[in-house]
Amino acid sequence: MEFFIVGCIIFGWEVLYCMNADVVVIGGGPAGLVAAVSAKKSGAEKVVILEREGELGGILKQCIHNGFGTLLFHKDLTGPEYAERLISDVKEAGVQYFLNTMVISLTEDRKITAVNSEMGIFEIQARSVVLAMGCRERPRGNLLIPGSRPAGVFTAGVAQRFINIDGFLPGREVVILGSGDVGLIMARRFTLEGAKVKAVYEIMSEPGGLKRNIVQCLDDFNIPLFLSHTVVKIHGKERVEGVTVARVDENLKPISRTEKFVKCDTLLLSVGLIPENELSKEAGVRISNLTKGPVCDETMQTNVKGIFACGNVSTVFDLADYVAESGKIAGRFAADFSKGIVRSDNKVNILPGKNVRSIFPEKFSFNGDLTLFLRVAKRFDKRVFVRIVPPGVQEMRMYARPAEMIRIKVPIRKFLNVKGDLTVSVEAAD
Repeated sequence: MEFFIVGCIIFGWEVLYCMNADVVVIGGGPAGLVAAVSAKKSGAEKVVILEREGELGGILKQCIHNGFGTLLFHKDLTGPEYAERLISDVKEAGVQYFLNTMVISLTEDRKITAVNSEMGIFEIQARSVVLAMGCRERPRGNLLIPGSRPAGVFTAGVAQRFINIDGFLPGREVVILGSGDVGLIMARRFTLEGAKVKAVYEIMSEPGGLKRNIVQCLDDFNIPLFLSHTVVKIHGKERVEGVTVARVDENLKPISRTEKFVKCDTLLLSVGLIPENELSKEAGVRISNLTKGPVCDETMQTNVKGIFACGNVSTVFDLADYVAESGKIAGRFAADFSKGIVRSDNKVNILPGKNVRSIFPEKFSFNGDLTLFLRVAKRFDKRVFVRIVPPGVQEMRMYARPAEMIRIKVPIRKFLNVKGDLTVSVEAAD
């Protein structure tokens, strides 16, 4: 990588190094790793990954359970095994990466300002950028739960890191609020470490995690799941002493006289993920009201030319393999953009229709096959048809659940005569 010593002052910071790159990937998790390799294989010469942690792999490092790689590698791998394969691909491809490096600025013209302990503050002028920063967990402050602020309230991902990486057990009697996949996995993990998981409480009428995790993490360990319940108060001063839970009505409001006190020393929160949008917004990227991530087309390009998004920063995926797939697409088209390949800018909307809660991507520019990810608004236990109109494409699924993503891939040839917006709907087959 070529560096240029400039010694200029930008926004009060002294920038000592500048460099140029064809593709810069922000984030070294599964999406970023696959995007970087894909860009390199697609002809981009200088590909750089910027990762703020001390190791590549992102969240995979602390996900020591299996279930990864069944689609990408056709093997059942643990998170660290999955990460090791992706990191090996990055090294073999000759992708350069900077660890312990925080990106502090991204402009619309793809100028990146970053900082680390070795080079201080430096700049990279990229021909194209791939956003792969992932998500952060929704904290207690978003929930407005009454009570004091005692020790013992953790998000599920933080507790996972404490146990799997740091070797520290955060609590002995645990209540879990929310039935997201990480929370379900941590219910099993706490149990295996000798802690007692009292129950999992979910405010919605449907579980938030995959069916396989409900079975393997709760049913197999006799951990009760209470739907349409939430925590209405946290008790304790120095340490959590218990929580009060209550049923909720159809408007998700607690029902009076249904309160129950549950003794515990730990409250685990698994109440959703928020895409890392700060850099995206700074660069002028439009944020979706549906996915809470950047609005993208089928090439993973945002509304800002040359800036692409993939992985959980764009929408919260169910599977790491889906994350990797979006990274592969983003890397390929980011490389093409860096080489000056001009593609159609004629974008139409992809709109959620009947029984569709969210959809990704939300734009179609007729530049590649359409790989569509959607979530339904209600549960279907029998066969359903997923329809895209126009061109009138439909696919059947044996069931559909709000917590489980539906993936559909439609070849571009199906859209040859389509000019207007697309609408995606899900309807019962019978």
